Amino acid sequence: MNKKKKSYIVSVVTAFLAIAGLMAVEFMKPGEEPAYIPYGEFLNMAESGGVAEVSLSNGARIGFTGPGGTAYETDNPRKAELKEDLLLLGVSVTEESSAAAEPLLSTVVSLVCFGAAILFAARLMHRQSGGAVMAMDVKDAAPERKERVGFDDVAGNEEAKDSVSDIVDFIKNPEKSTRYGARMPRGVIFYGPPGTGKTLMAKAIAGEAGAAFYAVSGSDFVQMYVGIGASRVRALFKKAREAGGAVIFIDEIDALAKKRAASPSGGSDERDQTLNALLTEMSGFEPNDGVVVIAATNRLDTLDEALLRPGRFDRSVEIGLPDLNGRERILRLHCKNKPMSDSVDIGRLARQTVYFSGAMLENLLNEAAITAARKGAESISHQDVDEAYYSIIAGKAKKDRSGIMERERRTTAWHEAGHALAAKLMCPENTVAKITIIPSTKGAGGFCLNIPPDKLYFTKNELEAQVVVSLAGRAAEEINSGAENVTTGAANDLAQASALARDIVSKYGMSEAGLAPIAEADINREHAGILERLYNEARGLLRANEAALKRVANALLLKETLNEAELEGMIREENR
Repeated sequence: MNKKKKSYIVSVVTAFLAIAGLMAVEFMKPGEEPAYIPYGEFLNMAESGGVAEVSLSNGARIGFTGPGGTAYETDNPRKAELKEDLLLLGVSVTEESSAAAEPLLSTVVSLVCFGAAILFAARLMHRQSGGAVMAMDVKDAAPERKERVGFDDVAGNEEAKDSVSDIVDFIKNPEKSTRYGARMPRGVIFYGPPGTGKTLMAKAIAGEAGAAFYAVSGSDFVQMYVGIGASRVRALFKKAREAGGAVIFIDEIDALAKKRAASPSGGSDERDQTLNALLTEMSGFEPNDGVVVIAATNRLDTLDEALLRPGRFDRSVEIGLPDLNGRERILRLHCKNKPMSDSVDIGRLARQTVYFSGAMLENLLNEAAITAARKGAESISHQDVDEAYYSIIAGKAKKDRSGIMERERRTTAWHEAGHALAAKLMCPENTVAKITIIPSTKGAGGFCLNIPPDKLYFTKNELEAQVVVSLAGRAAEEINSGAENVTTGAANDLAQASALARDIVSKYGMSEAGLAPIAEADINREHAGILERLYNEARGLLRANEAALKRVANALLLKETLNEAELEGMIREENR
């Protein structure tokens, strides 16, 4: 809708409202107040011929006029015979009804409603015909120029940075590639787990290239009305072309571009129209117009194949979880603006945070900073970082433990001792950073923090060792109290062990059935067999080392928390 048409509609609506308002004001405007005459005096005036006309109503007072036309009012006696008496005296009588004003009032109300309806319709037409909403709200797609982010601000993911570094050169110097007959990639898909820095990497590309950065979400395009999403796509790409060098970042693109299926509507629904518009716009880029589209998703397998073909999204770049060196660089980057104590060992913390994403590492240091601020400390200490770390992993330790029965403490101690001992014996490469029987706010009675090393893949023996460690808590309870007294405390362990055992059979092909297709009933049978065998292995391992198990459990009952050095010392002493 152009500005002229919009102005015309606004003028019409304004005129309607103004007329209605003036009529209402005129109708409700009070006249001059008539003089009040007591009722007795009124009767005397009527009998002597001093009343020319009376206007009867149901109100508290009635109006009348004298011979000279002067207006008066008096009290209304509400007598049924008053009209007859006045007529007999020769007085002209009229009757007023409250309904007399209704036609005019009804007209005013109708005009107001009609004007409001026109205003609403005008706004709706504006939204559905290329107006501000369809053209994408500025807040939804604003070129971010306030804080430039570069590759120096992106720690870890060095391979991903190498994969996109040439795009920066393409945006900055499009002529350079033209000489070699190369075209800039039209689109790049970033995929990987949440929190790994996909948005940050896109910002870094725009920052390094000095290009406008338009950030939107896939859900911004999915609208209730057919055609709005497609219009938003076209408007966004038009903005990017006008800006020259630009990066369009579409987060959560799977909300917009899931695999399409045949639909009764023949593919004309809103999602398909929006996706088609996106594909058309990407195909319509000039070879080197300096615009690149970067999309992010956690589920690459759900995207439509048409989106991933060359000429649309030419590259798929994994932004994965950082490795040990990457975690250390990320931690040091986030430490720059924080007063860290010399007691904080960043290298040790990086080893502890296996499977942490960049966002989780930032949150860890932020929680540590909040803890230090709450204490009023001068700097963030090792204790603050540890408290934040264990709070994220298992929840904050409960301060009031007076309600815990001694029998439950003993069960927890044996349970966690079983996990810790099995971890050290079955997975010597792992780090058992902490064993505690202090309950947490997340509902755990205690925990054994068993940290695996960074690995690309696991062998069958390593997977089965993980299952043994998970089942060792229940096995230790049985050794301590007997099979009839095991508790529900192992519920989470059993769920993890069961899921991993099932993956060994159905996902990794490591069972007796091997790689052959296997029926569900056979999967269940193999799965149950693996769990039974590995539980017996866990129980046998702990019985063979029962002295060490008992020593660790008693130490936990005494101290409540043990570290890896203390655990290893107790195992060595029992094995002498």
